[in-house]
Amino acid sequence: MRLGTPRDPALTLILIFLTCGLYYLYFIYVTSQETSEFLGEQEYSPGVEVLLSILTCGLWNIYWDYRIGKRSAEMCQRVGLPATDNSTLYLILDLVGFGGFGGLGILNPVLQQDLLNRIWKAAMTGPPPPPSAPPSSWPPPPENVQTPRQPRPPQL
Repeated sequence: MRLGTPRDPALTLILIFLTCGLYYLYFIYVTSQETSEFLGEQEYSPGVEVLLSILTCGLWNIYWDYRIGKRSAEMCQRVGLPATDNSTLYLILDLVGFGGFGGLGILNPVLQQDLLNRIWKAAMTGPPPPPSAPPSSWPPPPENVQTPRQPRPPQL
């Protein structure tokens, strides 16, 4: 199991815009390589992934986004994080726009990189602790509270 490199999701989006989508092809290559090395299985080589993206004019990106959502859910389970399967969300964002090059699909690399960063962090440090449950009685009863003394009746 080899860990990937954490990257800034916002910088990923900025680089995609500044390079007119060329950084997205690099993102596909690197992410495919890192997820394959982490899972120890490779469906397609990263170069084939990029080539299919180019040859299909972005249609492959829709399938790639869906598949990376499934793979990242498996990766979450392996590091002890709750399984986060965003494949349907990625598909919807792709279909509202067109692939990773326009529309809302441009948000997919940001979401994917954010999840991958959480996976890499959990793999290095362990999963985050579960949230603690509040005490059974909240607020806690005060300690050492003295009850007020009752006044003595006057003696005659």
